[in-house]
Amino acid sequence: MSGPAERRPVVVGVDPDPDHRMALAWAADEAARRRLPLRAVHVEGVPTRGYRGQEVPPSWEEWNEALHEAGRQVLEEATDFVAARHPQVEVDSLLAEGDPVWVLREQSREATAVVLGSRHLSRKQEVFGSSSVALPVMAHTSCPVVVVPESEHMTQEPAYFVVGVDGSEHSGAAVDVAFEAAALRGAELRALLVWEPGPLRVFDEHEPQQECRRLLSEIVAGRHARYPEVNLRHEVLVGHPVQVLAHASAHALGLVVGTRGRGGFAGMLLGSVSQGVLRHARCPVIAVPIRE
Repeated sequence: MSGPAERRPVVVGVDPDPDHRMALAWAADEAARRRLPLRAVHVEGVPTRGYRGQEVPPSWEEWNEALHEAGRQVLEEATDFVAARHPQVEVDSLLAEGDPVWVLREQSREATAVVLGSRHLSRKQEVFGSSSVALPVMAHTSCPVVVVPESEHMTQEPAYFVVGVDGSEHSGAAVDVAFEAAALRGAELRALLVWEPGPLRVFDEHEPQQECRRLLSEIVAGRHARYPEVNLRHEVLVGHPVQVLAHASAHALGLVVGTRGRGGFAGMLLGSVSQGVLRHARCPVIAVPIRE
């Protein structure tokens, strides 16, 4: 995600609920593993009408100060959590006002990665709800975005990552990140190209699947040479990309995908497949933008 000479922080959006710490824990572990600083970000919205009946509403200044105090408390607790988990990690915090999507996009410009939590919202909540920022952040981010589900998931030994490859040149960025992540953790890597037959299935599927295997081999070959310690498996699987990737990554350390490509699961970020991966994957999803 970043070169060894760089000190770009791992940025994490902090959930105000102290019971939801999976994203913060993932970000702290990543910062410790890469020997990078961690930046905890909490974004305040606009104060809302929190009074009822005949209660006299407080002044805007009182409202705003109460919001600031709550935000400072959230960040203080997050900082204490990281210090207890990884005392050696350098931590700074940012309390910001406004739109969380805009703030996190700006932070991504100088970040190694942006880490967000996910509670597996419904499709309507994911697309339209103010409680979800992952999709719009991923749409225009300048670095990988990691979406960590709040629920626990069981990994499997030997540990492995899954990377989705769509056959385009843009798949290379996701494969690079996947190899690096696997190497840092001593994990295996499964590189998958999912072939989804069209509505009119051809009788002979051998030729198109062979072409898929050729594309997959070309994309991973040079990169594997840079990470010879990573045990690589590359596979062409048939089916719907969301179902195949979600199933393949069920017990993985993470699922790495590109945010753009030439259709398939790496197509438009707001397309049904990309949303489906975020909704159905039970492991952290690492979304990698195209290098411009």
